[in-house]
Amino acid sequence: MPRFSANISMMYGDLAFLDRFSAAAADGFRGVEYIGAYDYEPDVVKSVLQAAALEQVLFNFPTGDWASGERGIGALPGREAEFRAGVDQALSFAEALGCKQINCLAGIVPEHVSRDTALEVLAQNLAFAAPKLADAGIRLLVEPINSFDIPGFALNTSAETLALFDQIGADNLWLQYDFYHMQRMQGELIGTFRAAQDKIAHVQIADTPGRHEPGTGEINYAFIFRQLEALEYAGWIGCEYVPKNDTSTGLSWRAELLKGENV
Repeated sequence: MPRFSANISMMYGDLAFLDRFSAAAADGFRGVEYIGAYDYEPDVVKSVLQAAALEQVLFNFPTGDWASGERGIGALPGREAEFRAGVDQALSFAEALGCKQINCLAGIVPEHVSRDTALEVLAQNLAFAAPKLADAGIRLLVEPINSFDIPGFALNTSAETLALFDQIGADNLWLQYDFYHMQRMQGELIGTFRAAQDKIAHVQIADTPGRHEPGTGEINYAFIFRQLEALEYAGWIGCEYVPKNDTSTGLSWRAELLKGENV
């Protein structure tokens, strides 16, 4: 049975952030994920999480100045001290929320920096963070993102990300496989998923074009879900999409694509 997590950074956008937890629970979700909740104290987030009886599935390291367009700082030279402070901040949230996975967004390579330099910075930062998270019993995830939505992002494909893992050589590095991003970058979704499955800790879903609900675009999610079951994928499936209309109404895709199962 699939375990769907609501990405409340993108879903329930008509509600205040802290109100989205109970809305997700009311729609049958058992877990939530989001970019980050660093504007709040950990105990505040813990309170609404527990009140909604939800599991904290995932969040990201601090991502820099999101409002100005930054999408992570892991690969940004000169920001290493900020990155390390962010690791400690994320760990304090994870401990409070009982979260066992934290994602690192590599970020957009600055125009004056070569990609090789950016990837070396990212490798050093991940080598620092991976054992710290391992000591806390938390998986460190890294997500490749398509270059159409975020031009210049440091990692674009699963193969690039796995090659970086091999270069670093740390055990506690895991791939976050987003079917939307990987459809836009590489296709052959089940083939590439199967090839990387031993290192995949979390998957996310959205359809393309539009990054809306499954069933609104070209990805055959009924097939994807059957294959994930056949491959015995046991992790969460993060619903990281922009609802086409109302979030709750749009959730009809769950019954339609899963043959009416109670999800």
